[in-house]
Amino acid sequence: MGSTRLYFIVAREAPIAAVLRRGPTRQVELLTWNLETNELTAGQWLKGRIYERRCDLSPSGEYLIYFAAKYETELRTWTAVSRPPYLTALALWPKGDAWGGGGLFDKERRIRLNHRPDEMKMKKGFRLRPSMEVVPFGERPGWGKDDPIHDTRLRRDGWRRIDNGAIPRDQGRGASRWIVYDPPIRYERDVGPKDRPIKLEISVEGLHERDGAKYVPTYRLIKGTTIIRDLGPADWADAAPNGDLLLAREGRLMRMAIAPGENLADAAFEVVADLGDRRFEARTAPIDAKRW
Repeated sequence: MGSTRLYFIVAREAPIAAVLRRGPTRQVELLTWNLETNELTAGQWLKGRIYERRCDLSPSGEYLIYFAAKYETELRTWTAVSRPPYLTALALWPKGDAWGGGGLFDKERRIRLNHRPDEMKMKKGFRLRPSMEVVPFGERPGWGKDDPIHDTRLRRDGWRRIDNGAIPRDQGRGASRWIVYDPPIRYERDVGPKDRPIKLEISVEGLHERDGAKYVPTYRLIKGTTIIRDLGPADWADAAPNGDLLLAREGRLMRMAIAPGENLADAAFEVVADLGDRRFEARTAPIDAKRW
């Protein structure tokens, strides 16, 4: 699927998505995607790693919480809140390792932070917006990896977990897939018109594909019990607020309207943007992105 990886998070109460473009491995760009106009706004790059499945948007899309790493620095790993499409931190909590990290916005001004109790202190020089509340995530905050943040966010946003998958089978690091789930982990959600939705299904068949991505997901569209289109492998897929299908594959953001009665087996995707050839560019956040 190429060396560019894309992941996006759709805001719950606004037609906006945050797009994380990764590639090369330790370079990540943040963009915003206006889901009404399809306009993309480029923001800042990070020379490091952002763990996209431990990130979240506030309901309005105004704030992003993200978990990042630059292991060669003293800070090593941290969780921050910023104004997308910029990564400049408004609040920052040092973490130090890759266990846990990140968080979720329960509300516009309430964060559940996935840090251990001794990692809840904000870095000196940062502060929270007045009336913003930060509480620990779950019963064992600061542990796990992409889950439990990712699973919790998917369920919150309308996905249903329909199969927990088999106990992961270790194929060895030299195999085409290091970890295999057979049967796979599966989620589904509604897409299309609210009065006549169909189901978008994701199947996570394994982890750590050789010379490829960490996750190995495939997608398909289902009506009732009938598979109406096998979408195959992709980086990520989700629903726009109006029910359109959004898809990220091979460095491209794509979109497909799902109209009642349309033959989706042959329906074409609109390519919104091809982000495959982008290169690191140092960008400074504007004044408005540096303050609450």
